[in-house]
This record gives sequence, structure tokens and C-alpha cells, in this order.
Amino acid sequence: RLRNALESEEAVWEADGDRRRKRGDRSLGELAASARSAPRRADAERPRQYVPRNPYNTPAAFPAAPAAAFDDARVFEKLGTDTLFFIFYFAQGTYQQYLAARELKKQSWRYHKKYMTWFQRHEEPKVTTDDFEQGTYVYFDYETGWCQRIKSDFTFEYTFLEDELVA
Repeated sequence: RLRNALESEEAVWEADGDRRRKRGDRSLGELAASARSAPRRADAERPRQYVPRNPYNTPAAFPAAPAAAFDDARVFEKLGTDTLFFIFYFAQGTYQQYLAARELKKQSWRYHKKYMTWFQRHEEPKVTTDDFEQGTYVYFDYETGWCQRIKSDFTFEYTFLEDELVA
């Protein structure tokens, strides 16, 4: 009996060791895969050559690449609101869109994620709670008029407020 019990216990230990070895091999494989896809220094650098998203044949005298000045945040401080809106809506996914959004936020514009447009208080809200505020707002109408309009008695729910971007 003792011999059977010891042999049985030995079999359990061997099986458990096999499971641990397999688990260890899998972990090493996952670690190696992770290392292969880790970011490299070049991933943080901007591409040196500009590639337009919608190329069009233009006269050779026209600039072929954006001016380097548009990578400078100080330039965006000097741009008008309409220009910032244009950059925000037509340079999507670019550093310039980020700079335009940052400058709009500095000017007290707030991006509404549900309506995908910018709002600014026209006056102090009539009602303010932890979840929303209600009052009169100016909003940028990019769909029908490319202009600023006033919306009275608008409820701005904070869940739709874009707040990831630091101004």
C-alpha cells in the first residue's frame, strides 16, 4: 500500500511539473512576442516625408509639403477661431488637429462627443449639477452653415464632454 501511495504521489508530482514547464514555455513565448512588438525609437519620431491623404495634381509652383511653422504651437495662438475650426475638422488625425483643439479649449470652447461639435457658454448656466449644466450656449455649426449659432436651454451632459485633452 505504501508503495502504491508513493508511486501515485510521484505521478502527481511529475504531471504537475509537466504542467508548470508547459506554462513556463508558454509564458516565455508570450514574453518573446511582446518584445518583438515593443515600440522602437523610430516609432516616436515623425515621418520625415509628407504624404498627402488625398493627392491631387497641382501646379509645380504650389508648396508640396506643409510649412514646418505649422508644427509650432505658438502659431496656433495667433489663428482665428474659424481657422482653428477648419484645421480641427479637415486635418483629422494630425498633430495640427491636436494643436487646434488645444487652442480652442484655451479659448473656453468645449467639445461635445455626442454632437461632435464645439460649444462655448454664452452666459453662466441657469442650472448646474454634478451630471450636467443647462443654459445658453454658442456652438459651431460645421454641417449646415460653417458658422456659430446660439442654442438656448441646452443641457450639456458632462458624460459627453471631451476631457482627455489637456489645454
